[in-house]
Amino acid sequence: MSTTTISVTGDTAYDISIGRGILDRVSEALEPGVRKVLVVHPPTLAARAAELRDRLLSDTANGAREVLLAEVPDAEQGKRIEVAAFCWQVMGQADFTRTDAVVGYGGGAVTDLAGFVAATWLRGVQVVQVPTTVLGLVDAAVGGKTGINTAEGKNLVGAFWAPRAVIGDLDELGSLSANEATAGFAEVVKAGFIWAPEILDIIEADPRRVVDTTTDEFRRAVELAIGMKAQVVSDDFREAGQREILNYGHTLGHAIEHAERYRWRHGAAISVGMLYAAELSRLAGRLSDAAAERHRSILESLGLPTSYRAGAWPQLLATMQRDKKSRGGMLRFILLDDIAKPTVLQAPDESLLFAAYQEVGA
Repeated sequence: MSTTTISVTGDTAYDISIGRGILDRVSEALEPGVRKVLVVHPPTLAARAAELRDRLLSDTANGAREVLLAEVPDAEQGKRIEVAAFCWQVMGQADFTRTDAVVGYGGGAVTDLAGFVAATWLRGVQVVQVPTTVLGLVDAAVGGKTGINTAEGKNLVGAFWAPRAVIGDLDELGSLSANEATAGFAEVVKAGFIWAPEILDIIEADPRRVVDTTTDEFRRAVELAIGMKAQVVSDDFREAGQREILNYGHTLGHAIEHAERYRWRHGAAISVGMLYAAELSRLAGRLSDAAAERHRSILESLGLPTSYRAGAWPQLLATMQRDKKSRGGMLRFILLDDIAKPTVLQAPDESLLFAAYQEVGA
């Protein structure tokens, strides 16, 4: 099958390539002057990262390169300042200059970290993102938002730093477990609710095939989700306006992740967060009962969670109020007036927030 190219336009233009067997494009994406490359990867991909290093070393058309590997903790444990400092140390000891590069090879946490490291080293070096999970492919690696976590919350320290390219090799997803693929697919579902209803139709037609990374249905849904994000990012790189709609389900979702000390998968938390946002939209008189119920039906058909501990509400509310999505101390939620019609609710009454939580609390 041919490679699909989805372009992010504007001042920070770059291409997202989606296909099979396209890892050679990583080397092609690097500028000719790059002499040193840091490949950031999790322990589970150590062998494959070594193979990627060999690919980069074998491309000598633009001169010899030095390629270093930085193995970092998996998942959210890798998104810590200590881990970023380790990467900076490796780059400093190897004398990385502004014309050198970072490659993020892994899931969304790895690409977030790699992007942040690239954005902050010498005030910015190029980064090529190579996502190996569904979540990384459709969300974290696309858009240029980078960041690390703190004890107070997720992604509170970060930078906007566009990648030079995103290489989405679908063959890299083949080793994912069914649970990993499904959890990551929550971000695809989000794209269906806020922008591309065709995704919802594909899911409803066959929930099992759409999360099978080898199927045409999976690829179509993923490309629709990436296309949505590329268009939104092209118009609003720094989240000054429309890009905020990408936070649908994330205000409560991030609070759940924090409460669970990041032991929940991101997609699982966002799934609960989306149902909460739908119920909040319904109780605010914006979304129909049928559209809210469609959320529950679709998420449950994929095996994604739709409830969280009822007694956790005070803790979750406190975390949301500290979250970066609050402005001037006022909470902001992305809601829906209808499927694919996102809107903003600012400073909602706490009684309304609590009532919506009763629909997901268990």
